[in-house]
Amino acid sequence: MLNGYQYAMLFGAAFIGGAINAVAGGGTLVTFPMLISCGIPLTMANATSTVALWPGQISSLWNYRDEMHDGKGTMLRLAVPSLFGGLLGALLLVNTPESRFKAIVPYLILTATLLFLFQEPLSRWQKRRLERKKTEDDAPDAPAHPKGDPVFSSQNASLSAWFALLAFQFAVSVYGGYFGAGIGILQLAAFGLMGFTNIHRMNGFKNINGLIINAIAIVIFVANRLVNWKIALIMAVGAILGGYLGAGTAKKVGQKNVRKIVIAIGFAMTLKMLLLR
Repeated sequence: MLNGYQYAMLFGAAFIGGAINAVAGGGTLVTFPMLISCGIPLTMANATSTVALWPGQISSLWNYRDEMHDGKGTMLRLAVPSLFGGLLGALLLVNTPESRFKAIVPYLILTATLLFLFQEPLSRWQKRRLERKKTEDDAPDAPAHPKGDPVFSSQNASLSAWFALLAFQFAVSVYGGYFGAGIGILQLAAFGLMGFTNIHRMNGFKNINGLIINAIAIVIFVANRLVNWKIALIMAVGAILGGYLGAGTAKKVGQKNVRKIVIAIGFAMTLKMLLLR
């Protein structure tokens, strides 16, 4: 049974997590450790954190709704591996013994932390690639391209390219259903490598697939009674308020500094979990 101080700490962690998600991503690396520190079993902490942060993903998706109109075909194709991958990942978590999950958790946190560490270099690479692409398209002798990204329609992408993208999305979704932190970074990397050029549309696809992955995972978690609803609802309120009220403060701190804080928390939590094994 948690006391009032612990509930306040969880609310605060969710508030901070919601604010971080609004500007940088990585809120799970704040909420998950706090749940563990309050004595919540690891598997339940993972499931409860997923439920608590999920409402914020809906508002994030809404911000990109205008970018999705001419990409419905791609959106539907990506939704299939996201749904089944998220389902498989959640089922794997449900069937993982607590002792085994405890042994895996430090490496999951470390993986997520490293993803956030490498996101900035990845963003710089994508920015350079998009600028180079724009320069090439603006050249007088550049061939005409259809509106939108070249891989957004099956007519403009090879079968092998689509297979590679969907297979990668499935693998990311399995990881997302199992743990989840950092899946957006993996998706953006895959989209960039496959030739997507509109960063706003890429973020839209990332958000809607993250929503699908977590939605199916939540169904499995709820069915297996892994969610502490009292905690999840308190944290959900905190995450929503953090997304709306705390994002301004997070922006003032700066995305680079926010990421440094998240990465520091991730490495500290990894070390702590390894020492407690």
